[in-house]
Amino acid sequence: MNISILGCGWLGYPLAVQLIGENHRVMGSTTSPEKLGSLRNKGIEPLLLEVTREGIRPDQEVEFWNCDLLVLNIPPGRRKGDVLQRHPGEVESVIRKVREHKIPWVIFVSSTSVYSNRDGEVSEEDARESSASSESGKALLACESMLMKDTTFDTTVLRFGGLYGGSRHPVRYLAKRNNPGNGEKPVNLIHQSDAVGVIVEVIRQGVKGKILNAVSDEHPTRREFYTSAAEQYGLEKPQFQEETGPVENKVVSNRKLKELLSYTFHYPDPLKHPDTLSD
Repeated sequence: MNISILGCGWLGYPLAVQLIGENHRVMGSTTSPEKLGSLRNKGIEPLLLEVTREGIRPDQEVEFWNCDLLVLNIPPGRRKGDVLQRHPGEVESVIRKVREHKIPWVIFVSSTSVYSNRDGEVSEEDARESSASSESGKALLACESMLMKDTTFDTTVLRFGGLYGGSRHPVRYLAKRNNPGNGEKPVNLIHQSDAVGVIVEVIRQGVKGKILNAVSDEHPTRREFYTSAAEQYGLEKPQFQEETGPVENKVVSNRKLKELLSYTFHYPDPLKHPDTLSD
């Protein structure tokens, strides 16, 4: 297949390498000129692209859009205050390109932030825009809806849990915070290699028109997870605040994904860390 990855960064880059290893032709976009060489060195056909609400710059990169599959992997940027208007506008710009070039299939990288912070297990049918846990979650749900409703192409939505692996581990950021809360809250995470593996398996099996949660099997508490990681990496253990109210025990189910893909996770338990941290 000819596959274009819009957003060839921490997730898109290893995905591209894996797909090239399976004899696909892969084009990958970045917004950083300094990354073009490293993409090219791995056999990825690189180009600079910037997605905005107004359109995609530059707009003459026709070859990128002449593909059998587009992996749409641009994060909403939750720290930007206009995410509810901006990110759906960015995705609408991409949809216009998909229609124009008659791309038959889009895989959309979404997030489990689309779910509300509630107690108990949540599955794919439980997401509601009005109850998403964050503004970025609401924006992602709006994007999912636009993509799934468009009948001119097929869409697969993958809702990833918190991504970790390699040099990215959330304990690095938690270590900089004083007295974090919610120590008894379960984590919903997925390792980088499993995030790549899930996308590759979706492509292999041609799974279209589905929304799937992609999270690890096990859900230790934040206290267990971050304490274990701090011990492994020689960091100061976080001192969680004691909770005075009810604890939200949201657990994101991966049952649908495992049944549909028959996928076995490489790292089913986030307490067993396969990586070392590096700068």
